[in-house]
Order: sequence, then C-alpha cells, then structure tokens
Amino acid sequence: MIRALVGLGAVAFLVGAGVMATRTAPTTTEAEDAKATSVARAQLARVTPAARQNIDYQALDARLQRLMQKASMVGLAVGIVENGRITFLRGYGETLAGSGEQVTPETVFRWASVSKGVASTMVAKLAEQGKISLGAPVARYSAMRLPAGAEQSARVADVLSHRLGLYRNAYDNKLEEGQDPAFLRQTLAHLNLICPPGSCWSYQNVAYDAAAEIVSRGTGVTYQESTAAMLFRPIGMNSASMTREGLMSARSWARPHSAGGREAELNDIYYRVPAAGGVNSNIKDLSLWMLAQMGAMPDVVSPRVLQVIQAPLVQTPGERRRLRNFDRVTEAWYGYGWRSYNYAGQRVVGHRGGVRGFRSMIMFDPARKSGVVALWNSSTSQPGGLEFEVMDMVYRLPFRDWLNIDEAGPPPGVAEDESATNGGEGANRSR
Repeated sequence: MIRALVGLGAVAFLVGAGVMATRTAPTTTEAEDAKATSVARAQLARVTPAARQNIDYQALDARLQRLMQKASMVGLAVGIVENGRITFLRGYGETLAGSGEQVTPETVFRWASVSKGVASTMVAKLAEQGKISLGAPVARYSAMRLPAGAEQSARVADVLSHRLGLYRNAYDNKLEEGQDPAFLRQTLAHLNLICPPGSCWSYQNVAYDAAAEIVSRGTGVTYQESTAAMLFRPIGMNSASMTREGLMSARSWARPHSAGGREAELNDIYYRVPAAGGVNSNIKDLSLWMLAQMGAMPDVVSPRVLQVIQAPLVQTPGERRRLRNFDRVTEAWYGYGWRSYNYAGQRVVGHRGGVRGFRSMIMFDPARKSGVVALWNSSTSQPGGLEFEVMDMVYRLPFRDWLNIDEAGPPPGVAEDESATNGGEGANRSR
C-alpha cells in the first residue's frame, strides 16, 4: 500500500512538474513574438529621417546652437519625435563646464518631476491588472496619514492628481533637511487640510511618493524593481535608473550646475522620493518613453492606461497664469502625473521638472504622435520655450521667439518648474 502511494505520488510529481514546465517554458510562438518585439523596439530607437515632415531641423539646430551661447547654459540634450518615429537626437555643450567632455545622445541626466508620469503609469497598469484600485482609499496601500484621518477618504487617484487637500509642496523643506520621507508622510497628519481631498489641486512631492508605496504593495517588490521590470526593460530604456549611483555609474553623465554655470552639489534628496523625482536616463530613452506615452508600445502601456493617466481631470489656472505670455496656451489641466494644454486649438500633453542643477521637459501631441523632450544640466529656465517652438513647427504656425534668444532678459513667462510660485522654495525642490 505504501509503495502504491509512493508510486502515485511520484507520478503526480512528474505530471505536476510537466505541467509547470509546460507553463514556464516559452513556446516557439512566444519566443518568436519576443524576438519580433525586440526588433521593433530597436527600430523605434533609431533616428528615422524619413519620418520628418513639418519641422525645419536645420533651423532648429541653428536655434539650439545659439541657445548654447547663453552664459546660463552648460549642456543640453534634445530629442524629437515626428509621426511616431524618433527624427532627431542631439547633444550640445559639456557634461561639466570647462571639461571639454561633450554631451551626446548617450549622456545621462536627471528627469526630476518628469518622473511623475512613470509613477502614474505604473499605478494605472496595476489597476488595469486588478492588483489595486484607483478609487480605493489611499490608506489601503500606503502608510501615509493625512489630517483628520483623510487617508480614509482620499483615493489613490487623488495622490496621482495632487488632490489630497494639503498645502503646496507640503514638507518638501523637511525632506531637503534630510528627514525620512516615509516618516514625513505619516506626520502629514499634523497639518490642516486646505480643502477636502478630491476638491482642490495643490502640487506635492513627499505625498506624491506614496505612489511608490502603492506600487510596491501591488507588486510585492520595490518600486525601482517593478518599474524596471514592467516599464524600462520592455520599452528598451537601457540607461534608465533611479538612484544617485545609477547616474554616476553611467559612462557619460551630466554634472549639475547653477544658473550661473558653476558646478553644484549632486545630492540624493529627491532620489529618496523616486515616484516624485527619481528617474535618470539619456535623451534617447526619454524619447522612447515619449513614444510609449504616444501609444507606440501598447504591449507595455495600453491605450486604456494612456486614456486614464492623460485625461484632463482638473483645471490649473495658476499654470495658465504662469504661461500667460505664451498666448497660444488657452487652457491648462492636470491628470495623473501629466499636464495637458490647449495650445493653438490643439491638445498637447507634457510635464516639466527641476532639481538642483538639472531641468527637464516633455511635450507631445498624442494624435499627431509628434513632440519634443529636452534635458539640461543647469538651473536655468532659458530652454523652456523650446517645447512651444517645436510645436509651432509641427502645427505650421508663424515663428515666435519663445526661447527669447533674440531678446535681452529672461524668457517671457516661462513656467520654470512645478513650484515656481511657491514662496521660499528650496534650491533642491523637485518640480
């Protein structure tokens, strides 16, 4: 009897092992699909001059060459996508002022708050998979505590859309003093609400990084690990990382500088809130990220996820006021980690970012699958008008000197970053 049972057990084990092998071993079709996907990603990563249509690249390059003559500029990398293909990747200036080391499309910079779109994409993907709910109380997935127990009424969606009812950039100053962000999220309960959650918009970094906790809870691994596995590697973003060490270990990486061109300290403050401002990459990988956000990689970021995160949820009149001199911007909204605008009657999506010594931007038209990304290593807003100059070319609008190259003084009305109106902002503030 015992032998019979042992024999049956062995058979069952072998059958189970066979089933497991069948489940885990990739089929020929799966292997072929993976190879085809890899080839497609490699194609998307290449510069494709044949896709060029409306943008005058020679004129744009001349503009950027002139921009780099400004004393506030050190290094700059620019990527352009037109008609769903990368059509321009170029570096300008130096990784470190006076070093002679040139910025190339492979030079790694910091994204700062452009990182927020990564967090929102991750959370929306997990919601699509049924692992979390955007409508659930944030307390279900995060240890964050809000005033008057509002973590029970604030939703996951409110974290991603900056509608938690906190004052602007709450506790960023304490983060910059070196305090632990997880501890700070728990002590947010000591503040007073400026409105009930979900009823007003106010930009956050410490609170926004609750998204990293939410992702970790939904995946069972760290935010960095899950993002690399679910987004960066499938998209082909081989230079992307989320740590200070990740930046410094790159073969070519940009050093931070002040707006006066002096080298600045490279600290890890906003790497400690990775969902809010922790991503690094080169301009090629930021361009691939833009392509994914345009819908070019539905196997990684589905149309449903894009629809959810890029939808204009809440109007942001303060943003519109900061952009008042860019008179082709008539409306501004925030969604989940993404801004959107009515620009000359067209809907564009984007975000800007800034930490000490670095600035970033992304803007694109999802319908036309055209847009621009830029990374630079000085705390100047001078390149801020580039996004509008490129979109003017896409839409064949009359030229306007949005970069303010031809005029003296600062660029007109550039919303330098995501906390430009916050009094007493810290030099490190992630925007």
